[in-house]
Amino acid sequence: MSEGDVAFGCARTFVGELERSGLTDACISPGSRSTPIALALARNERIRLHVHLDERASAFFALGLAKASDRPVVVACTSGTAAANLFPAVVEAWTARVPMILLTADRPPELRGVGANQTIDQLELYGRYARWFTDAPLPVQGPDSMRTWVILGHEAYRQACWPGPVHVNLPYREPLVPAGDPVRLGSSAKGFAGVSPGEGPSAGEQDIGGFVDAVAGVERGLLYLGSLRTPSPFILDLATRLGWPVIAEPTSGLRIPGTLRAAQFLLSSEAFLETHRPEVVVQFGAAPTSRAGLGLVGAASRLLIVDPDDLVADPHGRAEHRFAVQAGQLARGAVDRLPERSRGAWLETWLEADELGRDAVDATIDASDEPYEGRIARDVAASLPEGSSLVVGSSMPVRDLDAYMLPRHGLRVLANRGASGIDGFVSTALGVAAVGAQTTALCGDLTLLHDVGSLIWNASRGYDCVFVVPNNDGGVIFSFLPQRELPEFEELFTAPHGLDLGAVCVAAAAGHVRVDRAADLIPAVERAHEARGVHVVEVPIDRARNVELHAEVHAAVAAAL
Repeated sequence: MSEGDVAFGCARTFVGELERSGLTDACISPGSRSTPIALALARNERIRLHVHLDERASAFFALGLAKASDRPVVVACTSGTAAANLFPAVVEAWTARVPMILLTADRPPELRGVGANQTIDQLELYGRYARWFTDAPLPVQGPDSMRTWVILGHEAYRQACWPGPVHVNLPYREPLVPAGDPVRLGSSAKGFAGVSPGEGPSAGEQDIGGFVDAVAGVERGLLYLGSLRTPSPFILDLATRLGWPVIAEPTSGLRIPGTLRAAQFLLSSEAFLETHRPEVVVQFGAAPTSRAGLGLVGAASRLLIVDPDDLVADPHGRAEHRFAVQAGQLARGAVDRLPERSRGAWLETWLEADELGRDAVDATIDASDEPYEGRIARDVAASLPEGSSLVVGSSMPVRDLDAYMLPRHGLRVLANRGASGIDGFVSTALGVAAVGAQTTALCGDLTLLHDVGSLIWNASRGYDCVFVVPNNDGGVIFSFLPQRELPEFEELFTAPHGLDLGAVCVAAAAGHVRVDRAADLIPAVERAHEARGVHVVEVPIDRARNVELHAEVHAAVAAAL
């Protein structure tokens, strides 16, 4: 019996236990050293396999799958730089607590550190960004072999459910291809029960009591909801019980009626905050996306953070208390203990200002039919059907969505805001689409081009996703930063590309339409979804005019307050 047969037999047992534990999807890129694990994944009929040319794209596709399905996804690759290409997605998965299982094939121990081809040091390759790592044993045929691989499969899946990325390094000797001889690994081993991702530690009596003591009797308070893996309506019940306004970012899952509609504009108004600065801010989930939101929590007299994932969500180091427990459970327990409070003047003034601000925003951006990035974000988010997903790119799109999206039900908003990179966005969006819900992606032109290889590879592979792309021929976010005054601004920061996105879509066999009027955008998006497949709806944007409109909106809100 060959080494290839034994390696495949061990890999098949390992993959079988991953599947028994709950694995449904795996992403893989071509490679030789990974043959045993690739065959084991491909020949398991209960696992859906997604093949990608590029390991980085494969990892981000797995990230999107895991985000949308809320369960671990495998990404497997061969040795060497292939394994290194997973790193950006691993960082995002760690910082955003996304369950992923990284399977990297490797040379056997005797070929490590001796100059063997396609060999790098893969032990602890991802450092602190893999929350669990093991260097698997070489496949052998022995009395305890089956038990070894069953335990390893279950433990890898269980560790990913904390959640976060885990790394299993798989060394293989040649020959790598099985000859087809039946393999008996030895003693049988019973599989384990399935595992589900957790929602974080339970909130005990001490946690609930400490939280209630911190907020009871405070009139001038505010809830700020950042990105949450498990949004809970009890958080909004808590705000009602306290009589506080709620600012909910789109990625919180709670940007629904009852939360503020013009929050980021109110926070950007120094005059408004002079008389409306809260005494206590309770932040649920990740730190705010916007500078205005960060400024609010950074200047809070008292800041409380509730984060079940216990992420570092306090850039200014201002937190008075941190509660690393289930957010919904803590909120529900606090509601049961807090007395009911009638809606007071504090909340009324926020709601009145919010209405005035929102009217000013809408009147300004609806005054003409010229495309504006804020209007694009507002209209796309408002128009998508219930049950659909909106994947939004980092940089300006996520900020525009935060500022302009109207509260609504039934839309899931996802973004790679753990590390806030633009890399792998196309792959992530297509991974979300692969889960099945109607998927729309909102991103800038540079973000699309940064992952154009995934667009070319995947556009004709049966996925349905519409990319809405405001095209300002470069990175518009830098126009709002101090770098705009530098003489090298255009070359080093804006990076104009001059590329024809229509030609890019032709190369990718993706649909493409250009929209020059704001009123035509949503009909174009709807037609693209009806046509199925991957489509790009391009909206040309004048960069300078976009900056001007941004200033006009803020001025209109300030004048209205």
